Amino acid sequence: MSIALGSGFLDVTHQRFLSSAVGRALAAPNCELQYRHCMRLFLISLLGAIGGASLLAQNDQAAKAHVGKGYDLVQNDRYGEAALEFRAALALDPEAIDARYQLAVCLLALGELSQSRMEFERLRTAPENDPSVDYYLARLDLLVGHAADAIRRLVPLMGHPPFRDAAFYLGSAYLSHRDLDDAIKWLRVATQSDPHDFRAYYRLARLLQQKGLHAEAELEYTRSTALREHYNESARLSVACVQALQAGTETNARETCNRLFDPTDPDKLTTLGMLYGQNGKYADALLPLQRAAELDPESFEVYHNLGVTYFRLRRFAEARAPLEKAVALRPDFFGSNALLGATLYSLKDDPAAWRVLHFAHQLRPGDHDTAELLFRTSVILGNRSVDTGNYSAGLAYLAQAADLRPDSTELQKRIAEVKSLALPKQ
Repeated sequence: MSIALGSGFLDVTHQRFLSSAVGRALAAPNCELQYRHCMRLFLISLLGAIGGASLLAQNDQAAKAHVGKGYDLVQNDRYGEAALEFRAALALDPEAIDARYQLAVCLLALGELSQSRMEFERLRTAPENDPSVDYYLARLDLLVGHAADAIRRLVPLMGHPPFRDAAFYLGSAYLSHRDLDDAIKWLRVATQSDPHDFRAYYRLARLLQQKGLHAEAELEYTRSTALREHYNESARLSVACVQALQAGTETNARETCNRLFDPTDPDKLTTLGMLYGQNGKYADALLPLQRAAELDPESFEVYHNLGVTYFRLRRFAEARAPLEKAVALRPDFFGSNALLGATLYSLKDDPAAWRVLHFAHQLRPGDHDTAELLFRTSVILGNRSVDTGNYSAGLAYLAQAADLRPDSTELQKRIAEVKSLALPKQ
């Protein structure tokens, strides 16, 4: 539930950066020369608008762009379209492990089990030896009734499971294999590793009943029912919150939405923060998202949206850390990289901003707004390098800017001027 709700918040803030207001800021007099001043205007407007190389290098850049588009589509559960993007990336770069991994996951979500297995099997030979590959292969084994193979794959992972529900699938595999004692053991582990998953409690209850442990079974049935009702209640509260926010009565909306505020449930807190964010209530979104980050410190979704919220509130220094965490958790997601780059620029950390924006531009070369930020940061760093006498670095930055805006005669004049300065003195 929280993923679907979260994708809307991600879309609103990252599908595009510019609006007509931003365009007006960039059209200010002497904008080509006053880079820093004009970009400050750009960032202020941005807050209201968020919602050659060798053939090998070109292929690499194009492949990264397809991967970036694929990630965005996955975030919105558009697995069929995402699979096309990941296939396009692999056509350009067959060694793109991240693209092959995401393609395999998409194919599993689409029910194309044999194709998904083929891609995951190819990943098993990769030097990274990612344990999540065996996790997914085990799930595929379970789907086709190969419980023994699923057990063989999952048992070695349980010291450091790649996902919280790994114990649930291992318990399910033992259940399918008719090994009831081990099934009970791992389903108990599953209720501890993912205490909000009502499936684990329900299957554990059925097994305990089969073993004649009726009192304990009833306890687990009760827990499963309570969790399922809690899940359904969260969905109902989410709908009520959206309706109240759209109705425009602020006091009533806050009262209705805060029924979702459960300081012990990161999923409900994340949902609440996203609903507030989707409806422009950024100050209200902060507390639930901050608490959710404390409870679930490995959630990309929480940190991304916390960063978005700080950014929308113009609290750039506070936006930096959660956005950096989001990028660390999901390095190839364009939205987090693009917004982190804008945040770093607003903090005048231009070298860091350039590195992030350069990578974001590789992920989505066609995004005008990221290209604009990268262009201006390149010019700033280029001029700064020239001013300190580092002509080679200055020319490299200015060349990057020229690639982004080849029709800028003023920039070409600047490059020629720097080249003349770099010549040995007679």
